[in-house]
Amino acid sequence: MPRPKVVSIVGSRRCTRYGEAIAYKTAYELAEKGIMIVSGMAYGIDAFAHRGCLDAGGTTIAVLGTPIDYIYPASNRSLAERILQKGGILSEYAPGTQTRNWHFLERNRIVSGLADALLIVEASDHSGTLTTASLALDQGKDVFVVPGDITRPMSVGCNRLISQGAQVFTELNDILSIVAPEKLKHSSPQLETLSEIERSIWQQIKDGIVDGDEIMENLKLDVSDFNQAIMSLELKRYIKTIGFNRWMLC
Repeated sequence: MPRPKVVSIVGSRRCTRYGEAIAYKTAYELAEKGIMIVSGMAYGIDAFAHRGCLDAGGTTIAVLGTPIDYIYPASNRSLAERILQKGGILSEYAPGTQTRNWHFLERNRIVSGLADALLIVEASDHSGTLTTASLALDQGKDVFVVPGDITRPMSVGCNRLISQGAQVFTELNDILSIVAPEKLKHSSPQLETLSEIERSIWQQIKDGIVDGDEIMENLKLDVSDFNQAIMSLELKRYIKTIGFNRWMLC
């Protein structure tokens, strides 16, 4: 049986209602696609991500910064019970271990390490969530960030990550194109209107090959022909960039 695809969703404890809604909705829709959700069962974004996944009938994993016998915050005990019915709770700390503040930062490497991609919903300027993003990048994971209102403190960290090159998340397909391209739903273009090179590139992306260099190598294309075809496909709104010479179907 193939390993399920996993997306970690994290963000601020002091999140906005907008952040709550995005975390819940995204987790719900990913769970409907059969994707497992991982988070830290903290206040705010974490809790809403777990709930969204559970309400969709999906599987979710909570990674604790406390021992397994100490659920924190206590208000999430009922959530922990739900998670145990359709997922699991992990901790690297032995029962009875005294909880330290830095344990919550330490566990972030597990939250990112379990995932195929990381989604950050909201983060302030000095949020611990930014540590998770750094760890994920070090682990070679794709990091997606929800852009935020530039006037809100909870958007500062997210917007900064985007300015530094993180991938922008605006719709479910942004993540699916990387994690589970086979689950994308697209209307096929009128293939007879495309050149042979355009059709070949479109098919490569449809098959889940999103890296431009890999597409060029597979199709034995030179840079000039590739760039011309990729620009044409983009102008026709058959594909769009996801940054760093990577592409997805529209």
